[in-house]
Amino acid sequence: MMLHNVKYLKENRRGLRNNLTPAEAELWKHLKSTQLYGRKFRRQHSIGNYILDFYCPSEQLAIELDGQIHFHSAAEQDDIVRDQTLQEAGITVLRFENKDVFDNLEAVLQEISSNFSK
Repeated sequence: MMLHNVKYLKENRRGLRNNLTPAEAELWKHLKSTQLYGRKFRRQHSIGNYILDFYCPSEQLAIELDGQIHFHSAAEQDDIVRDQTLQEAGITVLRFENKDVFDNLEAVLQEISSNFSK
């Protein structure tokens, strides 16, 4: 059982919410206010020691947007460990590159919604 939104990460979460990347801000426009098939998403939600870009509690679905920093071997290894830890807690993790949000938003939204339990 992993704790959600632990107190010691509160300021980090707030800072990240107030400084979204351009890709996060764009995707958030389409996820906020239950716009995607009525599912509620949260920005910068923490589970355990990890702060997720977006999280849908009802679907136990995490969405991570990856920029250039994620394409180095150390960061890739960290992402693998992180994803495995979240999957062991019953959370599905979807990863998209930042550019996909701008170049292929419909496909990103389709991939997200295809992971909803019907």
